[in-house]
Amino acid sequence: MLAEEAGADAIGVVMCSDSVRSVSVERAEEIFDAPGPFLTRVCVSHTTLLEDVKIMLDLHPDVIQLSMPLTLPENLPARLIRVAVPGQPIPPNADALIVDGSSGRGLLYDAEYAASLVRNSPIPVILAGGLHPGNVEEAIRRVHPAGVDVATGVEDSPGIKNEQKVRDFIRNAKGVTDD
Repeated sequence: MLAEEAGADAIGVVMCSDSVRSVSVERAEEIFDAPGPFLTRVCVSHTTLLEDVKIMLDLHPDVIQLSMPLTLPENLPARLIRVAVPGQPIPPNADALIVDGSSGRGLLYDAEYAASLVRNSPIPVILAGGLHPGNVEEAIRRVHPAGVDVATGVEDSPGIKNEQKVRDFIRNAKGVTDD
């Protein structure tokens, strides 16, 4: 609810993962049911199992974000974001890419790689990795991503969001104008 009220375009839940942020199916349902219908719902996972993807799809997310090179069935009933990492091949068959070599650890993104990917990708590129309210504006100006994603940069501890940091991050990200 906080993210929606603050102006976020999407919310994500980590599932089927060994991450400390991973939530149960029941908790994911609660989170997805809380906001209104216009907020994009994203299931985020590091899974390598198709069974886990089915569990996530049963929640009817708008988007699935996968970091592992998992082969998926055709006609996925959700958009697909694949994680792009410096030094690894660009993942195929995605609706968007997310630059995040950090995998939720708060490590700063590789600006040169991210900017190059944005310039050369035929699909939208989202920037993540080490973003927080104090650096998101500069990151957007430098990389020009289609969007930004944050987790650790707005937390007091893993999985515990700080209301002011969330508001500041969204305000700062949405306040960037083309100069």
